[in-house]
This record gives sequence, C-alpha cells and structure tokens, in this order.
Amino acid sequence: MSHPEVHGVVILARNGDRSECYQDPITYQPSSTESTPLGEVQSHLLGSYLRSLYFNSDSSSHIRDISNELVNLQEVHVRVKVGGEGSSVFDSATAVLQGLFPPNEKNRITLANETTIMSPLGGYQYVPVETVEPNNDRSLESWTDCPAFQEHVKKVQSSSKFREAEQNAAPFFKDIKDYVFGRPTTMANAHNLFDYLSSQLVHNKTFAHRLPPTFIEQARGWADFRENMVFSDEHMSGIGNIASRTALNSMLSALQRIAFNGDPLQFMLIESTYQPFISLFHQTEMIKGHPELQAIPDFGSALAIELRRSPPDSREFLRFKFRNGTEEDFRTVHVFGHHEDIALTEFIYRLENSVINSNSHWARTCGVSTGPELADAGNKFFDATMGMGMIFVLMLFAWLGSFVIKRYRRSNYVRLQGEEARLESISYGTRGEKAMTENKL
Repeated sequence: MSHPEVHGVVILARNGDRSECYQDPITYQPSSTESTPLGEVQSHLLGSYLRSLYFNSDSSSHIRDISNELVNLQEVHVRVKVGGEGSSVFDSATAVLQGLFPPNEKNRITLANETTIMSPLGGYQYVPVETVEPNNDRSLESWTDCPAFQEHVKKVQSSSKFREAEQNAAPFFKDIKDYVFGRPTTMANAHNLFDYLSSQLVHNKTFAHRLPPTFIEQARGWADFRENMVFSDEHMSGIGNIASRTALNSMLSALQRIAFNGDPLQFMLIESTYQPFISLFHQTEMIKGHPELQAIPDFGSALAIELRRSPPDSREFLRFKFRNGTEEDFRTVHVFGHHEDIALTEFIYRLENSVINSNSHWARTCGVSTGPELADAGNKFFDATMGMGMIFVLMLFAWLGSFVIKRYRRSNYVRLQGEEARLESISYGTRGEKAMTENKL
C-alpha cells in the first residue's frame, strides 16, 4: 500500500572521512581523530542530497508543510555524538547542515533605523545542535565503558565461528604484515587493520602505489565479518545490539513527536559513527531481506525513516531508506519481514521492550554500579559537603575576628559590669543561634 504524504523524517547519518581511528579490540575505547576536507565534502553532499529530497517542494518525498527556504528551528532538531571520533563527527554534522540549509539572502532583518542586515557569508544559516557526550548521556555511545559488552566481545572472539574465520584469514594476515608496520595482524584487530589500510590508501600516494590488488577488499571483508558479529545479537534485547537499543530511544521519541499534530518537529538528524547502523540492521531484521547490510557502512552513509500518511487514513506508517556512502541514491529497505511500509504502532510495539531509555537503564544493562546520573548525584553531594565546609570556615574566621576585637576593646577601654555585660552575652547568643541556623540551611 502506498502512503504518498511524508510528514516527517528521522535521519541516522555516519560521519565523513577522517584520520585513522584505533579502537581497542575489547573495550572499544577509541583514539582521537580529525575530519578531513574529503569527509566534510562527503557530509556536505549528504546534506544537499537530503535537501533535494525533503526540503524541495518539487520532490515526491517533500516533507509536507515544512519551511523550504529558511530553517525553522522548531521544525528541526539535531543530535551529535561527541564521544569517540568526537571532533570528526561534529564537523560532519556541521557540513551536513551547511548542505541542508545553505546561505540564503532572505536571512536578514531590518533594524529600527531602517538599516537592513544580512547574516554573514551571504546569509549563512546557523542551526544549533545538541551534543551528546557519553559522560552524561549514553544514547549515542553505549558500547564503551560497558563490562557486559566487553564480555560479549570476548565470547564472540572465542566462538567456533570466529576461530574458523581466523584460520581462513591467516594467509592474508601473514601477507599484510609488511604493510601495517607492527600493528597486530589478527582477526581481533581486523577492524583496525582495515581502518589503517583504507586511510592510507586514500591519503598516502606512496602507500596506494605499493598496496597489492585485492588487499583492501580482503581487509574490508574480514573487518565487516568481525564488526557484524560484535555489534549484533541473537536476541533483540541482547547486549550485542546495545548500540541501536540506546539510539532508538531518540528515534522513537522523534517519530512520536512528528506523529503528534501539536508538535512542530518534522526533521531530526542524528550524526553518529558506524556502530548503531550495524546493530539496527540486525535488531529490526533488515538483514534477512538485505544480507548486504551485514557490513560497516561507508563514510557519509545515511538511513532515513520517513513517517508517511495516506489520506483520508490518519494512521502513520514508516518507510526505511538506506544510502551507502555518497555515490548512490536512497533505496527502500524493509523491517521485520514486511515488504511494504510498516505501521508506526507496530514498529514501536515490536521494539519498545528492547529499547534502553535512560542512563540508569544503561548502567543496569552493562552491569556497572554507577551511571552518569549516579555520578552527578555524587558530585552534588561533594558540592554540598564543600559548601558546608566553607560555611564552617567562614564561621571560624568570624569568631576569631570577634575575639580579637573584644580583646582590643578590653585593652583600651574601662568596661562596666552588669547590664552591659548581660546585653553582650545576649548579643553573642543571638549571633550563635543565627550561625547555627545558617549552618542548617
């Protein structure tokens, strides 16, 4: 059944090309990376492509009633992963937004003195983004610092399927040693070997001329095999799917907001790395109808979830489209065995029990005693303790100051005993009670 009207879209985008990124084979702690001009161009191309589809009134996929020329910040929401590969992902998001909302001369205002001011760079459109840092939000990087996931990786690497693949790959790992300069040539390190080889092949002319034919394809194949095993699970709510189980919280929330007519949101962009793609392809069973998705998506890839309607039917349906890299168009992919659009209610029903929807939920799933929320509570306790300590110190200084003043007065003046002494004691008692009251607050 066709649902022609697009009412909103959620985009999951992978960052563009960047420098080599090493990820620990067990913990997946990443090294720092930097975006490249190539990566920024890839992401900008993605943004321009998305604009031509969803913000172009002549497109059949045009989002109904969305602002076409100048961005309406109430209609657009952007979330960016800034954990591992942080800077390159942030730069990629910026480039996507530059393609989505290019400079427009209409981005101007007229001041009270009748002077017209245009935004810099020919009407540049500034779109705010929500940065998602794993220190306080695990939704876009849930696989690091997760003991349960580390145990999952160890089980994968000790499985008979993994060991058999390692034996089959042994000749290639032996041949590649002279080209990776001391890096471990093992199946456990296959994702890092491919990352290094592909980065050098693109950016190092001498290396590109030396690398034998088929080596990059073999490295890609073994890396795809490894990451596909690591970031998947036999069970929808299994720890192997943790990358998509946390990302889905943002996606489902956005889709529900778009479906609600009273909410202005119509477009959400989630800029991330490759891990949520692989898990999502497994968790939603896309790989059953599209086995080619069992791989690392290329730089600049994107998955679009379109919320569609077919008047007069008011129900919402979802259509999924995937674009691998920047050299192909979106193609429709199907979830949960459907061969057409799936109802939003069914999609939520199938997934809701597997979605990780909070930091505390993530902490329980990973088996850690303190999540970001508990860490924040600890910080608040520390701040409160320090505050009480400062009050005590200030009270001590105040008491010492009053003691010195009293000694000075007594040494220079003749004091009369009686009524004055009694008033002085009342005054000191009042100050003491006040200090105690402040200390309690």
